[in-house]
Amino acid sequence: MANAVRARWLPCGSQRLDLSNTHIMGILNVTPDSFSDGGRFNQLDAALYRSEQMLAEGATLIDVGGESTRPGAEPVSVAEELDRVVPVVEALQARFEVVVSMDTSSPEVMLAGAQAGAGLINDVRALRRPGALAAAAETDLAVCLMHMQGEPGNMQVNPHYDDLLAEVNAFLTERVTAALAAGISEDALLIDPGFGFGKTLEQNLELFARMPEVAPLQRPLLVGVSRKSMIGNTLQRPVEQRLAGGLALASLAVTLGAGIVRTHDVAATLDAVRMTEAVIAARS
Repeated sequence: MANAVRARWLPCGSQRLDLSNTHIMGILNVTPDSFSDGGRFNQLDAALYRSEQMLAEGATLIDVGGESTRPGAEPVSVAEELDRVVPVVEALQARFEVVVSMDTSSPEVMLAGAQAGAGLINDVRALRRPGALAAAAETDLAVCLMHMQGEPGNMQVNPHYDDLLAEVNAFLTERVTAALAAGISEDALLIDPGFGFGKTLEQNLELFARMPEVAPLQRPLLVGVSRKSMIGNTLQRPVEQRLAGGLALASLAVTLGAGIVRTHDVAATLDAVRMTEAVIAARS
């Protein structure tokens, strides 16, 4: 387990997270078309109610997404994403003591969300959209850089790697280097291996097993596998029956060094994470 990576503070705007224990990031999709819960929380009252539930269950971060990144998803306009995300960020910041994360690749949303009180930028495109690097640096927020081969619209069309781990690490190292050159602090960076983003089932399983080796500059890891197709394809389960598989992966992620686990199912995931940590602590 990567203890040296996990025992760090992550600055998130006006707050900071102690990554010596794994944190739970609750997923809040404010979109009509996300693969698991699209349309359920895209009204402000429903979004706030769901957030309050997740916080009561033990989430310390809420990840607000206004653009679906499911396989085959089409981009939304910046104006529409701003309308979906910024009011929710403002309301969460006003009502709750929580790190609000923005699941966005749009520089305009990064800047507006930072003004509204967000503490983290969670970008599946690793700040590759024009202007994203400069915007993220201007916000002075924590940033999660994720690996993805292709774009959501085509990422699952025959993804191929000659050397999976080497190529994922090369991509993430390049993005970390670009972020540092843009003025983003090394202490503010997280890494996400990008499970389900441009990877086959076999590639996802291999990358998960080798997670401790995915560590450019030894940055902490964010892991998101909740309800994903790697669970469904392994266990032959539809989306609504993937909780048990997700809990198994969350527990394994803790043993492999995850600093943050991103999930739809906060209470159950927190139990799995804390039980795993208790066993690890007893062993050490």
